[in-house]
Amino acid sequence: ALLSLQTQEGFLGAGNYGISRMNGGFASRPALGAVPRGNWGRRWYQDINVLLDNRSEIIERHELSDDGIALVWTLAWDGTKSIAFGSLDPFYIEICRRIRLVSSNDVIVAYATGSKVARIEAKQLNGQTGDPWTPINISDAKALSLGGKGFDYKLAAELVFGIGNYRKTITQVIHEEDGTESHVILAQGVTRGQGKTEGYHERRIPLSPKVRRLLIRKQTDQLAATAEKRIKEIAGMRAVLWGALATLFDNGDVKERFSDGAKDKANRFTKPFELSEDHRFFTELNAEIEADDQEQAHLDWLLSMAERAEATLKRAFDAGPRSSEQRYRARAAALSRFHGTLRGDKSPLTDLRDYYRELKMHKETEHDFA
Repeated sequence: ALLSLQTQEGFLGAGNYGISRMNGGFASRPALGAVPRGNWGRRWYQDINVLLDNRSEIIERHELSDDGIALVWTLAWDGTKSIAFGSLDPFYIEICRRIRLVSSNDVIVAYATGSKVARIEAKQLNGQTGDPWTPINISDAKALSLGGKGFDYKLAAELVFGIGNYRKTITQVIHEEDGTESHVILAQGVTRGQGKTEGYHERRIPLSPKVRRLLIRKQTDQLAATAEKRIKEIAGMRAVLWGALATLFDNGDVKERFSDGAKDKANRFTKPFELSEDHRFFTELNAEIEADDQEQAHLDWLLSMAERAEATLKRAFDAGPRSSEQRYRARAAALSRFHGTLRGDKSPLTDLRDYYRELKMHKETEHDFA
């Protein structure tokens, strides 16, 4: 508990300052790194080598000291002065609170008191301290602050494949000399609010052999493009499903502005659908990258996602209108809107729309020759 507090805690009122290695007192300290197969010793060995290889670069980039302060708690602190950031070792282990451990009657007791200043003067850095495991938002010039959704598929894809503005951590980079064994990318972090935490989040992102090879060669354009396309298509399918659900809950009325009650119910039923797509995102992305026919693999995924979305819509039927006339009318209208939107000119899933149209033309041609 003491180690966690001293190396991860945020601001908790006057006299209780947080650590330097995160973006502000109400942020958190996330971690992202590649984990090889095996026990924790394998990861420790790999990360230590990465840190040593990058030590000089961290010193230069962040203006730290090669012979600086490494163990911050070894210096006396009266709570009135901060340590200058430039006087620190690049791998410094910090403390943020004044806590003293005392042995009394075979029991270790912790005494805590406040401070007038933060232990390390680094507020202006916004968490850019050279932490080997912390992703940095390049455009905002600050460390990642984890939100309530944790490492959902959108954020995870940004961090792993470089879709957005995040600089990769040095510990997530996989090298040829790391061997041929499989790795996962492990993302960890606590979501923090004002004076509270909002949950611990952890995600293991699998890397198939081909994905791993592309990452090693830094050939990530295909990975980023495929992931980004899938993210947009999940959002498109969610929008199609949401419109059909809102139609169902508004008694089948054909309109674009729905009642608040219908919108709330539509939101409630689309959430588990998106969570389901989140859980399978990287497994199915890996399958497409590994496939001999990637175009067909992508289409198969779109078709299966459409089936899952329609199944979600049908599961919502019991929560729709109750009276016989309204029930059948609402269900028919919802299904009509769902399929009509997928196949229409304004479909957000153009690959799927084009497939449906080609399939229809093929069937019509077969019928003409029958």
